[in-house]
Amino acid sequence: MGPRVFVTGVGLVSAIGNGTEETLDSFRLLKPGIGKLSLFDSVHSGIPVAEVKLHNAELAQLAGIDIQSNPHSRNTLLALVAASQVFSTSGWTNASGERTGAIMATTVGGMDLNEQHYKSLLESDQHKHLIDLFDSADCAEKVAAHMGIRHHVTTISTACSSSANAIMLGARLIKNGRLRRVLVGGSDALTKFTLNGFFSLEILSATGCRPFDKDRNGLTIGEGAAVLVLESEETACEKNIICEVTGYANVNEAFHATSSSVEGTGAIMAMSRALETASLKPDDISYINAHGTGTKINDLSEGRAIDAVFGSQIPPVSSTKAFTGHTLGAAGAIEAVFSCLALKQGLVLPALNFTNPMPELSFQPQKAMESRSLKHVMSNSFGFGGSNTTLIFSKV
Repeated sequence: MGPRVFVTGVGLVSAIGNGTEETLDSFRLLKPGIGKLSLFDSVHSGIPVAEVKLHNAELAQLAGIDIQSNPHSRNTLLALVAASQVFSTSGWTNASGERTGAIMATTVGGMDLNEQHYKSLLESDQHKHLIDLFDSADCAEKVAAHMGIRHHVTTISTACSSSANAIMLGARLIKNGRLRRVLVGGSDALTKFTLNGFFSLEILSATGCRPFDKDRNGLTIGEGAAVLVLESEETACEKNIICEVTGYANVNEAFHATSSSVEGTGAIMAMSRALETASLKPDDISYINAHGTGTKINDLSEGRAIDAVFGSQIPPVSSTKAFTGHTLGAAGAIEAVFSCLALKQGLVLPALNFTNPMPELSFQPQKAMESRSLKHVMSNSFGFGGSNTTLIFSKV
């Protein structure tokens, strides 16, 4: 079985807060982060988005970076802000003392910076030095350098399951004895590219996403970053342990480039295999943090899969994307942190904007925050191309 894998530190920044306290306050107050686009000009400025309420200069200051002399993309700045928070929560020490790795995930990498200078790059070499920052690996390299990590640095990009897969890979590297501690997570910044791209797919909500509602009309694009420190039982300090990573699975449904099957085949496989990995039964799960994007197909597919796996014993279910928007490659890590906080605090997190039940499903999402003793939390992240990942976190 290999060593147990514990979460000993978390950090995050999203549209509902910088750090865990601001985030939990937003959940308690049912305060979403969705609003008007302000980061850049767009012909789609009337479509709501979920922005981090910090400009690049403010993010750089929090991360301790001089972006005038050392340019960073917004994507990387978000990741560095989240990573800097683990020092206080995990008791992090010099990474060179252990076999320590860093696995970061993203969907569009440094697109946010490069699209600002695309036209000028065609005319002169003035901003040529910024091209390297477009690479998805730039974020992982800079986070690893910032944290002093040199043993293993990897970048994952599997659409919306990216950072969930980063967590899974980190856990497997520890269980197989390759590493003893891993910083895992993901980051994605809002860009014209993603906003335009999802608009072209005709799946953006004009009013704000409504996961698992009969009248849902699309997703809301968001941005943010989250990281978790995973440690083996050999190195984890008991006082810093938040929870344990007990289950994980990734399957590729390969049904369609941008759509899941209406039967939820891939989601069923991911959840079932994660339960097997954790040696758990469906009725052991205390709460499901669903992928729940608010699109017609995703919610139908995932909802049917939950019905199929859990039958008549469905635990509380909520999607937190009506708070944060869909943060793409960062979503798996952000919602993994939410799952860890739910376990630690004994909270079932609420959904927003739910009014009318879906007639195809037997359950309704949790509408209010509820204090409850939780033992095992499941977190779903389902991406384009059929890359479906389920994680299970357990109370220690």
